[in-house]
Amino acid sequence: MKLGIGIGWRPEIAAEVEALTGVDWVEVVAENLCADHLPDSLVRLRERGVTVVPHGVSLGLGGADRPDAERLAGLAARAELLGTPLVTEHIAFVRAGGPLTASPRLEAGHLLPVPRTWDALEVLCENVAIAQDALPVPLALENIAALVSWPDEELTEGQFLAELVERTGVRLLIDVANLHTNHVNLGQDPAKALDELPVEAIAYVHVAGGVEKNGVWHDTHAHPVTAPVLDVLAELRSRVDPPGVLLERDDAFPPGAELAAELETIRGTLRAAGGPSGTERRNTGPRRGTPAPARPGARDRTAVAQTALLSALVAGTPAPEGFDHRRLHVQSRALAAKRADVVAKVAPELPEILGDGYRAAFLDYARTRPMSDGYRRDALDFVERILVHGGLPDPVAQRRLTHWWEDRSGPRPPSRTTRIVRAARAALAGK
Repeated sequence: MKLGIGIGWRPEIAAEVEALTGVDWVEVVAENLCADHLPDSLVRLRERGVTVVPHGVSLGLGGADRPDAERLAGLAARAELLGTPLVTEHIAFVRAGGPLTASPRLEAGHLLPVPRTWDALEVLCENVAIAQDALPVPLALENIAALVSWPDEELTEGQFLAELVERTGVRLLIDVANLHTNHVNLGQDPAKALDELPVEAIAYVHVAGGVEKNGVWHDTHAHPVTAPVLDVLAELRSRVDPPGVLLERDDAFPPGAELAAELETIRGTLRAAGGPSGTERRNTGPRRGTPAPARPGARDRTAVAQTALLSALVAGTPAPEGFDHRRLHVQSRALAAKRADVVAKVAPELPEILGDGYRAAFLDYARTRPMSDGYRRDALDFVERILVHGGLPDPVAQRRLTHWWEDRSGPRPPSRTTRIVRAARAALAGK
């Protein structure tokens, strides 16, 4: 299916997206949609004939666990609601621990790289097959950006993607900004990856901005698209005419005129690059001819490895052998900062109540308290920690924080934390 030129729809720029001319389709984060009704802006876009593609971020198909049936059902419901031709997700893991490792469940709150090993490939292929069976439309998977690389990898990124497509028939969402990120951070050649991957499987392409700090490229989606990323797009276009190309922007949203200018730059890059008129493969590169047989215990070994890495990143445990400790520190700080930012968005009252002290307090909390059940639970746990450990010096702020927690904690047995909070509230009321 030919999608054309698109842009990521976000509530913050809904009006700007509707006003843009020449936009053929939009992509929306699936988890930000209700399963039974659409925002008015998306309804209007669909009435105009604009295709809407849901883009999932929470399945964790590269994780050791099999896909969660409830999450899959939610993604399927959104696909039905949108009447979309396909859905997309990521080649990543987002959680670890749990029954497979007899350890606490850990959430990354971020897309983390899957080791390019035969074990991890076997797990990913099985998970993809489960997802494909549960979804009403085809699935396409995106390559991700990474700050760290796994030691002792057995496949290049292109080879890994080629094997995945060959074994499952899944389609690909190629993010050229992520290829550039991995070039800067991990020394991986984007052209080599493009040579090795099956370009005929590409469903569409992502283009996004980022920024380089201290020799590390951060895939922020909050900056303009840079020339090196457009160069990778041109490399891809020289090999294949992608069915769709989409501009992503997730933060620091510019005026509509700047978004329109970026879209025109993308169009110009595609025109200038030329290349094949269809989706035929031109450069196959080296590929493994016969898929490796399934390895006994692959899921368990993947679970142990991913749990060790995520625990080092979010719980302060020792770094697994073979990883770059400096890069792990950078990734760990980035994960904590992202948690602080997202919690501030899902619970905007907290930065208001805590003022300038919010960020430092949250980062101190995150240092010893890994996320285990999503950002809203994280916000509640953060406030519980403050209330249990002495509260706030300002009685007005303390009262507001206590009310906030009680209003959102929901019906559940009175735990020690609940009793402490109620006692604190009673003490305040008696003053």
